[in-house]
Amino acid sequence: MATDIANMKVACAYIRVSTDKQEELSPDAQKRLLIDYAKKHNMSLLAENIYIDNGISGKKADKRPEFMKMISLAKSKEHPFDIILVWKFSRFARNQEESIVYKSLLKKNNVEVVSISEPLIDGPFGSLIERIIEWMDEYYSIRLSGEVLRGMTEKALRGGYQSLSSLPLGYKMNKDTGIPYIYEDEAIIVKKIYKDYIAGHSYLEISRELNALGYTTKRGAAFEGRTVEYILSNPFYYGAIRWNRQKHDDHTIKDISEWIIVIGKHPAIIDKETWDEVQHLMALRSRPYKARAAGHMKHWLGGIVKCSDCGASLMAGLNATRYQCGNYNKGKCSHSHYIKTAALEQAIYEAFERVLDGSMDLHYELKKSPNDGNTTDRDMILNQISKLGDKEARIKQAYRDGIDTIEEYKENKQLIENERKSLEAQLDSLKSSEADSSDEMLQHITSALNIIKDTSKDTLTRANAIRSVVDHCVYDKENDKLEVYFFLQK
Repeated sequence: MATDIANMKVACAYIRVSTDKQEELSPDAQKRLLIDYAKKHNMSLLAENIYIDNGISGKKADKRPEFMKMISLAKSKEHPFDIILVWKFSRFARNQEESIVYKSLLKKNNVEVVSISEPLIDGPFGSLIERIIEWMDEYYSIRLSGEVLRGMTEKALRGGYQSLSSLPLGYKMNKDTGIPYIYEDEAIIVKKIYKDYIAGHSYLEISRELNALGYTTKRGAAFEGRTVEYILSNPFYYGAIRWNRQKHDDHTIKDISEWIIVIGKHPAIIDKETWDEVQHLMALRSRPYKARAAGHMKHWLGGIVKCSDCGASLMAGLNATRYQCGNYNKGKCSHSHYIKTAALEQAIYEAFERVLDGSMDLHYELKKSPNDGNTTDRDMILNQISKLGDKEARIKQAYRDGIDTIEEYKENKQLIENERKSLEAQLDSLKSSEADSSDEMLQHITSALNIIKDTSKDTLTRANAIRSVVDHCVYDKENDKLEVYFFLQK
């Protein structure tokens, strides 16, 4: 008789190692213990049901991507697991309020959170012990955070260095002395930035030239205007250490009165007089930023036309009279895609008209509406097919664990294969039933063209019209070519 695999409890595992400097098990150690626990307690724990947030604080759940993915699956209609295994309750959440919210949500969906190192008895007393454990973990975390912050602050005041891996461009760490030294291959970039800025070049102009020369940032990325600005304002380059500039929770900049700036032991790339001159020039050249009202759209083509070189959106300029690649404006794209708005509009009109008169072949993507019956059926079939992989893994694990015989395993495997063939046949039937929609597509294009050419229509109406039939456009300035990517919503 084949084992009733469907009744086997399915578990997932959540592993988190925080950025706090505290004694805790490594991700591999936690993973090993959680897998062993699942085996000993006759639980199915698949590799895809192991979620790991490495180096992330547990204070805010929304900043833990794997945790949120796990919770989303757990509260879905067909939640794929019954139990969430953790090494300690503190790995689930270190904020008791948040822990209560998520555990209550999980309980409504019949999903239990189990700490394998903190066993609890059933009933109200067990729940009380769980709350006490969580409260103690939270208290320890708060106390530890305060001690760590005080320690780092004291270290900064003594001229110490907080991180060996996040030094500014132009420096590397001497592991023997713990003091950064100048890395000349990068230092020449820093010197050039300061020299060019004093010569009158803007952040944007400097970033473009650096990218054109093939230089990259510390992380190997292209330079942006803001990157240049940060380098110009970093006192590290004249030999100082800046600490307590940002808040630890949301990384917003603190008031300058809260900053800690002390002279370090590392050599300076820029002398203090040059740095002071640059700060003076930055203050003189800075202009207050005027934010646009939310939802404001300069032009009906905004965001829909893309650069052929980098894929960024072409942005409307002053008074929406011209368009330019957004990355080019930031110094990240080396090719200008400047085009007057009137010329871009005309190119759109002509593309539509060539499709309608047959001088250009019609190519479009068929997108299914979420409310379409076929789409719903198709999604259900695809979902069922995807679950067959989980079933296969579970029966295979049952055989490996000695729960099923080889004959029972083969029998269960054949049942799954028969189910897969049946589902795939249903899917093929749905695909073959889709009719050619070219005539309908042409009708939609005609309607959209009439609206976007009507200058009496407001910006929003024209924007909605083109977005009803066009996914995006790609403008190639070098070849003076505009490609329009149509779609039909079914």
